[in-house]
Amino acid sequence: MTPRLHQRAARDARGHDARSFAPTHHRRVKQTDTASRRDTAGRHGQVVIIVEDDEGLRAALKRVLSACGFETRAYASAEAALADHDLDWPDCLVVDINLPAMSGLDLVDRLRQRGVTAPAVAISAQDEARMRDELRRRGIEHFLPKPFLGSALVRTVDAALEERPDGGGALP
Repeated sequence: MTPRLHQRAARDARGHDARSFAPTHHRRVKQTDTASRRDTAGRHGQVVIIVEDDEGLRAALKRVLSACGFETRAYASAEAALADHDLDWPDCLVVDINLPAMSGLDLVDRLRQRGVTAPAVAISAQDEARMRDELRRRGIEHFLPKPFLGSALVRTVDAALEERPDGGGALP
C-alpha cells in the first residue's frame, strides 16, 4: 500500500485520523501514542462508561481505552445509558456534554442520584470559562476539549481514577 493510501485508510468517514480525535486538517502535532504502550495491568477490570453521540468518535474512544486495558461500555445517548439495567457500576464515566436530548451533565447528575460515585471526564468542542465553572459546580473536575489525542484521554481517565476519595470509585 502506498503511503498516501495508507494515510487515507487511517481516516474514518468524517475525515478524522484514526490515531487522534482531531480532523486531519486541524492536526498540528505528530502523535506518539505512548498511552497504548503503557503497562495496562493496573487497568484490567476497570469499567469506563462512554456516552458520545458521534458514532465515529464513540468507536475511537472505546478502541483507545480498550487497547489500554480498560473494560468499556459505550452508548449513543444518556437515555440509552440510563436504560441499560445491566449496567455494571462504572469506575469512570466519559461523557460528551452536548448530547441530543439529555445532556452529559444531566446524565452525571442522574447517576449520582442512583448512587454512582465514579469520577467523570467531560468532553466537548466548546471550551468556555462559564462551562468549566458549571462542571466544577457539579463536581466534574476533569475536562477534555475536542479535538484531543488518545494519549490525553488515557492520562485524564487515569488521573480521574487516581483521585477517587474511596480508592475504588464504584459501589459494590
